[in-house]
Amino acid sequence: MRGLRERGPRFCFPSRRSRRIQETKQAPRGPRINRQIRISPVRVIGSDGAQLGVLEVDVALSMAVEAGLDLVEVAPMARPPVVRIMDYGKYKFEMAKQARLAKKKQHVIQLKEVKFRPGIEKHDFDTKVNHARAFIADGNKVKVTLMFRGRQIAHPELGMAVVERVAQTLADVAKIETAAKLEGKALTMILTPR
Repeated sequence: MRGLRERGPRFCFPSRRSRRIQETKQAPRGPRINRQIRISPVRVIGSDGAQLGVLEVDVALSMAVEAGLDLVEVAPMARPPVVRIMDYGKYKFEMAKQARLAKKKQHVIQLKEVKFRPGIEKHDFDTKVNHARAFIADGNKVKVTLMFRGRQIAHPELGMAVVERVAQTLADVAKIETAAKLEGKALTMILTPR
């Protein structure tokens, strides 16, 4: 019969290469704990921070079980690896809390854009410059874009004068990161806080 193809085997078995890739993807995330620690001997630190010496993993694990705590690998690349007897749940909670605090304190600098036209009037100019001043006061960068329409592109010097006026007006709070350049029908300049 024309147009029908003979089908191959219904089930495909993964090749060795794909199995190897799958095994590497399933690597444990975070530190190894308790039975996941396979290298022996290890340097053991007690729950109070005291050095307990270099011990076999089974001995260190039995000490952790007696204390009702976990054995956590804190320095896997050291020789011998360093493990600590601690409450792993409490440790994870503290690390998550520190990450949340660090994220709360960081400020992401954003690029805000203020658009102008070559024939902008004084009041509109002042309003847009005040918006740019507020963005800079918040710690953000400001992209000053001057858009040309139709035949306005024949006089880029008018647009350059407006952009330079913006830079001079904001000179007390901002400095020029990228000088004004013409890209198609737009003249752009980037200002950063001082």
